[in-house]
Amino acid sequence: MLRYLAERLPAMVTPRWVHNRIQPIAVRDVLHYLVRSAELPTKVNQAFDIGGPDIVTYLSMMRKYATVSGLPHRLVVPVPVLTPWLSAQWVNVVTPVPRALAVPLIESLIHEVVCGDHDIATYIPDPEGGLTHYEQAVELATAHIRNAETATRWPDPDAAAVPAAPLPSDPEWSGGSVYEDLREHHTHTDAETLWAVIESIGGENGWYSLPLVWSLRGWIDRATGGIGYRRGREHPYHLHIGEALDWWRVEHIDRGRLLRLRAEMNLPGMAWLELGVEPAPGRSARYRQRVVFQPRGLAGHLYWTAITPLHDVVFGGMARNITATAEHHRKPDATTASASDGEHRPPWRPHRN
Repeated sequence: MLRYLAERLPAMVTPRWVHNRIQPIAVRDVLHYLVRSAELPTKVNQAFDIGGPDIVTYLSMMRKYATVSGLPHRLVVPVPVLTPWLSAQWVNVVTPVPRALAVPLIESLIHEVVCGDHDIATYIPDPEGGLTHYEQAVELATAHIRNAETATRWPDPDAAAVPAAPLPSDPEWSGGSVYEDLREHHTHTDAETLWAVIESIGGENGWYSLPLVWSLRGWIDRATGGIGYRRGREHPYHLHIGEALDWWRVEHIDRGRLLRLRAEMNLPGMAWLELGVEPAPGRSARYRQRVVFQPRGLAGHLYWTAITPLHDVVFGGMARNITATAEHHRKPDATTASASDGEHRPPWRPHRN
């Protein structure tokens, strides 16, 4: 809840409880105490207060979160007229946290939550290296978002292996703000031909949807100090990791299966385009296309909302045209040897748009 408020609101009016004190504790330190508690003698029967090394206010927590996340300073104006109930309704509107959870959480904020003692140290020593400071805990909790470790994974059970990443059983709003546009098409062509079309995308071969829109977006990017659209590509039908591809950068290639591009145009956030192939029975294949956007601040959320109406035209058209091109050029063998350079060439002339 704190994360969504800090990310989405550059300025906010809050109740006076933002000046109340709290002693936040990192999840890893809670787990340290819980695991060690299982080893306590049976005679130990009491409640323990646990908290981190920092006593802060809710206001400073939001501002420190913004600093760690690279967001501008958040303007917070406390006023005496907002009741916890009204605050909860506002949180329910601004964040995806459900009202049933937001209301009791907000109502509890009128109380200060500071440890009354540190008696647990008598039985369980602090973690090696000491308890985790608040800023470090935020960095650990958001590392997978900053590093795109969760955003750039296909949805699969292995996603839970990323430290601090949401589990499949977690609600959709956990783990940070990540938008995506996912499209899948079953194609009547072989996986090799479909992959050849994917790896030949960009540069003179085009992006298979509305070239005027792509050119306009590149002109806007250049006008705002960005790199623009036409950086081209080094080879007409082969890519390598780290290569510049128009305004994208090739971030990952699992040849024959997955191509991931990272956007390098001016954006209020980070964006990726993933194009994937899955072989299917009967020399057919499934095409998977995913656009991932990780917004930065309110501008990022507004940007995604503004361009959403174009998704069906731009990204939907891209998916349809890529699969149609692969089907049109289907051949028994996806590649044929080149007598001139020994490399493998696609069995079709790349589409130019």
